[in-house]
Parts: sequence; C-alpha cells; structure tokens
Amino acid sequence: MTQSPPTAFDVADMTWPPPPYQPPVPPVTGTDGVRRFDGITYATTPGYRPRLLDVQVPAGEGPFPAVVWIHGGGWLDGDRRYPPPTVPAALLHGAVLAAGLALVSLDYRHSQEAPFPAQLHDVKAAIRYVRAFAGDLGVDPDRIGVWGESAGGHLAALAGLVGPADPGDAAGTSGAAGADAVGADAVALEGTQGVGSGETGVLAVVDWYGVSDLVALAAHPMPPMPSGAEFPDPYEALLGASVADRPDLARAASPVTYAAGSNPPPFLLVHGTRDGLVPYSQSEVLAAALKGAGGEVTLQPVEGADHIFLGSPDIASIVGDSVAFLARHLGADA
Repeated sequence: MTQSPPTAFDVADMTWPPPPYQPPVPPVTGTDGVRRFDGITYATTPGYRPRLLDVQVPAGEGPFPAVVWIHGGGWLDGDRRYPPPTVPAALLHGAVLAAGLALVSLDYRHSQEAPFPAQLHDVKAAIRYVRAFAGDLGVDPDRIGVWGESAGGHLAALAGLVGPADPGDAAGTSGAAGADAVGADAVALEGTQGVGSGETGVLAVVDWYGVSDLVALAAHPMPPMPSGAEFPDPYEALLGASVADRPDLARAASPVTYAAGSNPPPFLLVHGTRDGLVPYSQSEVLAAALKGAGGEVTLQPVEGADHIFLGSPDIASIVGDSVAFLARHLGADA
C-alpha cells in the first residue's frame, strides 16, 4: 500500500481553543485503488470519547456519491467497522464500492454515554463533516444517502426526515414540532456538534428493521436476554426514562412523528417478517406514513427472517437490492 504524504503543519495556522473536529487524515491507497481514510475525528465534546468515522472511496476519478452507514446495537453497543454478524463486512463494503459509491462509516455516542437526541446529533455532525471536507475526501457533497440497521436504521430514518425549522418548508415545520417535544427549539434535533452548521439533508434512506414508533413499541415485550446478561432496556436507556414517563420525548425520537406533512426522500425499508425484537409492523407503520406524505417508499419484507435477518438464506440479495436502490437515487456511475 502507498500512503499520501501528510500536509505541512503550520503553527501560525493554529487557533485556541481548537475546533471540535480534525481535518481528514491522509488516505491509504490499496492495490485495488480504493482510498481509505481511517479514524477521522468528526466531532469532539469534553468528557466524551472523540467520535470517529472511516471513509472508503472507489478507485477512479471522483467526486463520488457517498453512503453514510450507521451501525446498530440497541443504541447501547456497536462499532462503525462491523455490520451485524449475519452480514460480512467484505460483502457490504465491497458491494457499495463496486457500485461507484463512497462509504462513510461512523461511530456515535451510545445511550448510556448520552441520551437522545445525542445519537442524532452525531449523525447530523457526520453528514456536515463529509460535506465540509468533500473535496479532501473525493465525494460529491450534493449526493449523500444514509443506510442503517436496527438502531442505525432508526437514526437513518430520522436523518432523512428531521431538518432545521423553516416556516416556509413543510419538513422544517415537522422538525420544529419534534424539537418542541424535546423541550427546545429546532436546533434541539439538528445539533451543533462538530462542524456546527450546514446542510444535513440526504437524497435517499435505507432502513433495515429500525424502530419507527417508540410509543407503540412500548407495548411489545422484549425477548428474554441470555442468562447472566446485563443489558438495560434499550428504549429507557435511549430516552433516559420510560416511555410512560416521557411520551413527549418518545414521540420526538420516533420517525413517524416527522413523516406527516414532510417532503421525504425516497425510502427503502427492509424487515424480517418474524422479527422478535423490532416487529415488522414498525416498518409497515412508517411506510404508510411516508406514503401518506406523498413520499416514494418501498417496503421489502424478508419472509421468515428474525432480527438482523437471522434465518434468511440470501443475505447477498438483500445487500445487493439495498445498494442498487442507493446507487439509483444517488446517481452512481458503476
């Protein structure tokens, strides 16, 4: 592998305090021509670990459309480097790059580090960062989509639907209502982490078995945890309270809250019909809300599959369909 030389460091350019992010690290170029930027600090907050992202850019002339991948783990766990165990990283990453798409994989604060909306703030910060440094990364700032699984699917859906309030914009008005539910203004859901301002809209969303309505889900019993496992209730940990105690915050954290009256980007919802953790009905409800808003939405059931597509015999086709959806809506030239 060859590594690009680091840029010159000029003390005269330093500021204090330093900005709450770092510029992109020099890329490493593989024998396949793929450029990899690993461990970029896109946001910092005193008292928390730095939030990191990785970028993989296809070989060839850019700029390339970019897909932001958001990992799952019940908002309590997970790692930007690893998809769910049913989906090999080489399969997912390779399919994205082969389609002529750059892949951005991000970490975000877990719920026991900081409750909602910290996780959405971090996703928004990552999108702002990619746009701000698009030239350095070789990506097209105007062609960004999001893709997440489980907790990451929930955050991807929110990223596609929540924007800063704008009285002249239906989606912005919806976002303002959600911010009021958190008890603050519209900035409450947009956040000011990392690159503190800038456009965070996306052109397409792929949501694998994400939660869409936390209030409705509160009635669904959690499956039993393994013996000896110390795993908090993920919904209470996300909200910092029970849904019964904070129904306003649960609504603010629910993608369905923002669908009505919005102008949503195209959505692909993929969900196992026998999902025992996040019921298939959660994607049905979101699909109905998006269609009611006049949005383009495809609900793709995975027959007989449990959470993380356990029991599905053809993970490769699920990945391929998701990548094809993103490539089509982001205008990739594979």
